[in-house]
Amino acid sequence: MTARRWALVLAPLIVSAISCVVLAATMPGASLVMRASLALVPLWVGLVVSAVVGVVLGLRARRERLRAEREAALAAVAAEAGERGRAIEHDAHRRFVARLDHELKNPLTAIRAAVAGLAAGVSSGGPLPEVEQARLLETIDGQSARIASLVADLRKVGELERAELEWEVVDSAQLVAEAVEDVVQASVGVGGGTRRVELALPRAPWPLPPVRGDVDLLHLALTNVIGNAIKYSAPDSVVEVRGSEQGGWVAIEVADTGLGVPADELPIVFDELARSSRTRHLPGTGIGLSLVRIVVERHGGTVEIRSREGTGTAVTLRLPVDPR
Repeated sequence: MTARRWALVLAPLIVSAISCVVLAATMPGASLVMRASLALVPLWVGLVVSAVVGVVLGLRARRERLRAEREAALAAVAAEAGERGRAIEHDAHRRFVARLDHELKNPLTAIRAAVAGLAAGVSSGGPLPEVEQARLLETIDGQSARIASLVADLRKVGELERAELEWEVVDSAQLVAEAVEDVVQASVGVGGGTRRVELALPRAPWPLPPVRGDVDLLHLALTNVIGNAIKYSAPDSVVEVRGSEQGGWVAIEVADTGLGVPADELPIVFDELARSSRTRHLPGTGIGLSLVRIVVERHGGTVEIRSREGTGTAVTLRLPVDPR
């Protein structure tokens, strides 16, 4: 206890002691027993008051100490969380740079090899056969297009993170149905065979409630998820798209029986340029799911993936119901 608090505790006792002496001195006609009895009254009052003040100040000091300890613990937790967040961000940045290096190195290597082949033909003094020239030029054109597509997708990610959303009330059922229709039409004849998309939306007695958001961006997110399900599924397989209301949220699940994602790769599937080891032989930049995550989170929602390698994948988008 500080000196100031000790002074507050002892002040009533000192005042009562002085009052005791003064009271005893101002009763000359009273007997010694009476003067002593009356003089002790303020002394007892002073003791009681000092004790009460001491208890109150002690409790306050304990409460302040506990608050200080709690604040110190919270500050330590916050600092630890900040360090952990920075470490996670650094690790994600490192993975992104490594993936970007990989995605750029392969097409650039192919372009350099094609250019070297053309240069060798020129330096040899004789023209290359037209078939060989066409093959090398096709390689340069194709790999340049691949790099351009990658850059465009990365630019799209940056734009989505900063773009102003055009908020409006969106009919959830219509949004999902149109996304399914667009993806099915675009995928006809792609990869051989046909992928059937089964759409299941509640109709009675309560259809899907509306959400609030940017309809174009929500359509982009849904077509990416549905397109991935078709792309990574075997010919003649079935993709299921299901909608439901879950306690103030509209949940849209897209499930397939495709290649699946290994369990150790699930935590990074929404990172930019992340591609599963099961799908790297297929065309793509690994931007699609990161776009989905950005769009859904900017609408206050969540996206979840469940997958089993060799069995299939289910991606669930949850968006808050329009409160009005």
